[in-house]
Order: sequence, then structure tokens, then C-alpha cells
Amino acid sequence: MGIVRELKVRAGQIVGPVIGMTVVVYFAYHAVQGDRGLLALGKLRGEVNALQAQVLDVRNERFELQNKVHMLRPETLDPDLLEERARVLLGFGKPDEWIVIIHPEDTSLSALATFNQ
Repeated sequence: MGIVRELKVRAGQIVGPVIGMTVVVYFAYHAVQGDRGLLALGKLRGEVNALQAQVLDVRNERFELQNKVHMLRPETLDPDLLEERARVLLGFGKPDEWIVIIHPEDTSLSALATFNQ
């Protein structure tokens, strides 16, 4: 009976630290590998940087479009931009020009044409 009693005493002394270490290991693992852990934080920071770069690109594109719209207003009309837009929208060209038509979804040359008016 002395051996069984000795095992119970030693087991009682070991159970507390083992449970404590298990809890520490559990939380440490999830602090690194979990959905909101350090690795996920690094991944989210990378996504944030990529999206910030995308925002800057969109802002630059918006600025360029606002500038073009401003130049097409009657009070600040740019004749070169007006001629360019009219050619694109109406399909007009000068007799000595070559026009290369490229479809947006196809980057290969689809047609060559000259306008003889």
C-alpha cells in the first residue's frame, strides 16, 4: 500500500505543473499559428500594403480622368484632346493616316486600314 500512496502523492504534485504547461503551450501555439496569430498578422500586413498600392493606382487614374474631363469642359476646351476624342468615337481619320485597330480583349493586330476621303 505504500507504493500506491507514494504514486498518488507524486501524481498530485505533477498534475498542476503539467496542466499549466499544457495551457501555456496551447496559447503559445495559437498566438503564432492561429487565425489571429503572428503569421496571420504578417499575411494581413502584406495584403494591406498591396491594397494601398492599388488605391494609389486608382487615385492616379482618377486624377488623370478628372484632368481630361476638365480639359473637355467648354470654358477650358483643349482642341487637341477634342480632336482625339472625336476621331476615336466617330472613327474619322485623315487621308494620309494609317489606322491600326486593336481589340481590347485581343492584343494582336486585327486590322490595318487607310482612310481615303
